[in-house]
Amino acid sequence: MRLELHNALVKEIQWGEKTSLKDNVLYVNREEAIEVVAADENFADVQLELARPGESVRIIPVKDVVEPRIKLEGGTSFFPGFCAPMEPVGEGVTFVLKGASVITCGPIVAFQEGFIDMSGPASPYNPFSETFNVVIVAEPVADLEKHAYERSLREAGLKLSVYLADQCKGTKADNVEVFDKGSIVEENNKYPDLPKITYFCMSITQGLLHDTFLYGADMKSIVPTLVHPNEILDGAMVSGNCVSACDKNTTFHHVNDPIVLELYKRHGKEINFIGVIPTLESTVLAGKERTTWMNANLARQLGADGVVISEEGYGNPDTDLCMNAKKCEDWGIKTVVISDEAAGVDGSSQGLADATPEMDGFVSAGNVNEMIEVPAMDKIIGFPEAIAYLSGGASDSLREDGSMYVELQSIIGSTNELGFSKLGCEWV
Repeated sequence: MRLELHNALVKEIQWGEKTSLKDNVLYVNREEAIEVVAADENFADVQLELARPGESVRIIPVKDVVEPRIKLEGGTSFFPGFCAPMEPVGEGVTFVLKGASVITCGPIVAFQEGFIDMSGPASPYNPFSETFNVVIVAEPVADLEKHAYERSLREAGLKLSVYLADQCKGTKADNVEVFDKGSIVEENNKYPDLPKITYFCMSITQGLLHDTFLYGADMKSIVPTLVHPNEILDGAMVSGNCVSACDKNTTFHHVNDPIVLELYKRHGKEINFIGVIPTLESTVLAGKERTTWMNANLARQLGADGVVISEEGYGNPDTDLCMNAKKCEDWGIKTVVISDEAAGVDGSSQGLADATPEMDGFVSAGNVNEMIEVPAMDKIIGFPEAIAYLSGGASDSLREDGSMYVELQSIIGSTNELGFSKLGCEWV
């Protein structure tokens, strides 16, 4: 499969008479863009705002972030199952507004959302303080059931991202990224002596607004499967989850998955990257056993020598993480896991809710309970009082002057378990 990402760089964003990209400035026709979203009868009110890097702006609470993209060749649109007829992705040409994002914001569901600061001490903890953002603030009609509101808000972000890319698709790309990898048989024949590596992308699939979608299907109703890495980079996975903000994999994270990108860089040189297994995180023991056995067996049948495992969320999913590692290791398949930790505000508590001795290759994405003080912002997009209900916030987090004292877990993507953050460590 060969996928070309034609990246048109966005370095500024403004309202304009016509939605277009000119000299790296994204112009957005506000009224037309609102119409794309406001057609949904579940919304009582829809507003659009712009948020730029370095501005004194706070966006709260955030549901999802989407990178504007559309197919030019090899398909009809993007996000299959949502914005396109059902068909495979991962081949052809996809046009990307690189440096732009659509952010969805609204009073959707209590504690498991987060905030984005475009400047100040919280801004380095997420990638979206560095993107030029169109923010959807959509309020639901009275008494709308939360699942219906979540679905409408999720689809609004996808639709607006496709609209923006579609209006700009005649723009010449600033650069082109090529991802070209054959079938497993072809790659095994090319690189018979390289270790075969696969990737388990654990995803929140617990229901009750904790959902992830693969080709439009709610993953909690399917079994683990194998996909080509190009499919991940081309929009096969969509976030619909309300997991704690710090380790939420937004739709933006999926199409820019750094684990896929890093394994691709090493493919044919150090490793043979045989594929991605998007997999579940069940809430019940029987589901955890079934899923983790299927994951390990898939890796074994593929002849994998090693597996990289990323978690999404913490607490209950820590058991899935341990079981995935143990079952693979018991079959002689080496594992490296990536997770954040909930180690208490002083970092002295046990980082995970579960443990197994076989899980001895561990990469930490940071401590979600670390505290941070963030100053007041000149502009608030959304609902600042929501911090009282967000995981990592409290009733006294929002001060009278607009500043906040919160845990890192209230910041979108701060300890992202795909490694998509700037958190690091050093030996002392």
